[in-house]
Amino acid sequence: MAKFGPSDELQAAEFTEANLKGARFVECDLSGVVMRGVDIHGTDIDAPWLAEPGASLKINGVEVAPYVQAELDRQFPGRADRRAEDPEGLRAAWAAVERAWASALDRVATMPEGTVDLSVDGEWSWAQTQRHLIHATDIWFAKAILDREQPFHPYGVAHTGGTDPSQPGTGQPSYAEVLEVRAGHQAMVRDYLATVTAADLDTPRQNPHGDSNPETTRSCLHVILEEEWEHLRFATRDLATLTARTEA
Repeated sequence: MAKFGPSDELQAAEFTEANLKGARFVECDLSGVVMRGVDIHGTDIDAPWLAEPGASLKINGVEVAPYVQAELDRQFPGRADRRAEDPEGLRAAWAAVERAWASALDRVATMPEGTVDLSVDGEWSWAQTQRHLIHATDIWFAKAILDREQPFHPYGVAHTGGTDPSQPGTGQPSYAEVLEVRAGHQAMVRDYLATVTAADLDTPRQNPHGDSNPETTRSCLHVILEEEWEHLRFATRDLATLTARTEA
């Protein structure tokens, strides 16, 4: 099977009558790709950036991004409030995502032992997802908003770098330990939102990745909420796959 990586220059390439059946694209930039007369039966696309304002995806000339977002908002009650602007709206938005995660955790608790450590198609396991959300809270809340000198918990896992959750011998935490830290991080945001003011939300913040993009407390909280909802979607999608495998 041929493999292409970052060193392969495929930008603006043209594929004519090429057989890409069963091909897999992971973390690839397909923005602006034009496909004509293609067979996409059974194609499975996961594009978190469709949630961004102004995102566009056209199929047969029909703009479908708004329909996708509306359906996700229906499937995940409370998701539509993830970009709330005022303190009360953000408090309600956070309460909604906490309820959604609590329900998902209850579901996982009823599944066979070891489910939390299973990966689907190379994606993070349920336990690894919890560790990434610890990191997401650390970088966008503890670092960007609270400006802590040492914001990162050792259980947190970034998209790149940091602790590799698949490798033993690096202080690998138990699932119970991860959940304890995760719950503490959720409470940290909840407690902050309980007293945040409109003026606080407008406070300028430094982008934690060092980008020049201007941030505010509000925009940092929006990123945290986006991370929470997107990773809940990923995780519950994979739980459905694991359940189907068990029942097959």
